[in-house]
Amino acid sequence: MQLTVYLAGQIHDNWRDEFRQKAKELNLPIRFEAPMEEHDRSDAIGETILGEQPSPNFKDEMASQMNNLRTRIHLEKSDVVVALFGDKYRQWNTAMDCGIAIALGKPLILVRDKANHHALKEISNRAQVVVETPAQAIQAIQYIFE
Repeated sequence: MQLTVYLAGQIHDNWRDEFRQKAKELNLPIRFEAPMEEHDRSDAIGETILGEQPSPNFKDEMASQMNNLRTRIHLEKSDVVVALFGDKYRQWNTAMDCGIAIALGKPLILVRDKANHHALKEISNRAQVVVETPAQAIQAIQYIFE
């Protein structure tokens, strides 16, 4: 069996690279999907495809449409979603990805610090597993293969 794992969540550090590396070290049969990890590409994609937009708001809207399309397709192809809520930035995209995963019936592993328990209680309640670190999420996935 091979799993496709979508790595949703904050983009301000290299947690996805570390997650992928740990899965490789454990020899887990996982294929990874993720949102666009190149921030500038993500922000500019609407204008790249549709041309210059008349205002920053339109630029954001067009980029959002393209990114929502990409995210939806990659989430639909996934067997499980790992969503990391960081503690430093607002995590709107992570929350949106969780909502889509839940709506699609995708199993969700939520990674969040104890300090975010209250703010994320509804998402936590809908997740199959709630952990505090990406390492714990990898262990949960590893258990699937036992």
